[in-house]
Amino acid sequence: MRFSDIIGQGATKKQLVEMVSRNRLSHALFFLGKEGTGALPLAIAFAQYILCENKSEGESCGVCPACKKSAAFMHPDIHYSFPVIPKKSGDKPISSDYLPEWREFLSGLPYGNVYDWLQSIQAENKQGNITTEECNDIFRKLALKSFEAEYKILILWMPEYLGVAGNKLLKLIEEPPEKTLFILVAENEEKVLGTILSRTQLVKIPALDNQQVAQALEQRAGLTADTALELAALADGNYREAIHLAGHNAEDWQSYLRDWLNALLKGGNIMLVKWIEEVSKLGRENQKQFLYYFNHLLGQSIRLRILGPEGFPISDKDRDFALRLNKITSVSQQEVIVEELDKAAYYIERNANPKMLFHALSIKLRHIIQQKTLILAG
Repeated sequence: MRFSDIIGQGATKKQLVEMVSRNRLSHALFFLGKEGTGALPLAIAFAQYILCENKSEGESCGVCPACKKSAAFMHPDIHYSFPVIPKKSGDKPISSDYLPEWREFLSGLPYGNVYDWLQSIQAENKQGNITTEECNDIFRKLALKSFEAEYKILILWMPEYLGVAGNKLLKLIEEPPEKTLFILVAENEEKVLGTILSRTQLVKIPALDNQQVAQALEQRAGLTADTALELAALADGNYREAIHLAGHNAEDWQSYLRDWLNALLKGGNIMLVKWIEEVSKLGRENQKQFLYYFNHLLGQSIRLRILGPEGFPISDKDRDFALRLNKITSVSQQEVIVEELDKAAYYIERNANPKMLFHALSIKLRHIIQQKTLILAG
């Protein structure tokens, strides 16, 4: 994996390259980036850059033997550590037991999260862990001399799963063998042992902007510009979420929303009951995405009031609908609706009855929206 394979993150790539070129590479780096920002693929690309035999300014060559092995996640001097589960009762699993599955996961879902990884190894409801046995195996691997390269590199993904077992690594992180590099990749620093954090150099991975996510969706997922921009806005800088949304993007959410608002404001109860029947058949993931889409449009409506039509990227279809929402609701009403939609999505995740939920939500929205009409009439 090369830096050019990573979406955005230009400033961070430059920072990493300068660490190497100026010989200021710390022995332990802590990559901190929220889900979907690309912290893990960026760490992998950085490891490949360090070991590349013919690196140019700012990029690995991609063709030398070291790069080819790194790209296949098979370089003998790049080690991986990540949460795993026992394969059978009584097992004491380590990451090495899952290397074939790990390589397949990185090849298919490099921006995936820990849930995606655990599902890919059929964890179901089992909790992943980085165990004491894994820490012992890290000691064993890093005690060996490097096989081919100048450096030995350990990429430890999700140190949040270390727990107290992580204390075994403190001395190793603080005083590693010569030419050994730790790269810890985390999403939430509050869940990482403070004693580990204090021994590392922080590298913050910022969220992607919507334009970067949209461009990646066009180039990598083959989406149209309007659809890519719409999903990027919904994902809010999370490329993993954008890909997930693209996989559930077969429905025309704007048509569903138009029918719902017409039923609330113009149609009678029969029309509303029919709409609730239809949306109840969508399935929970699609119901959540529909609510997220409505929330997204409300957010766009508020931005349009403040920034105007040219103030930020938005698809033509979304712009027209957002402007219509501004005609029937005020900012304060939109804020209340957003709260109600968030609550509804929360309850859907917890298996609420969809018919009852959307019926109650419809009553609330009708009341919120029609309050404006009553005020104007007064």
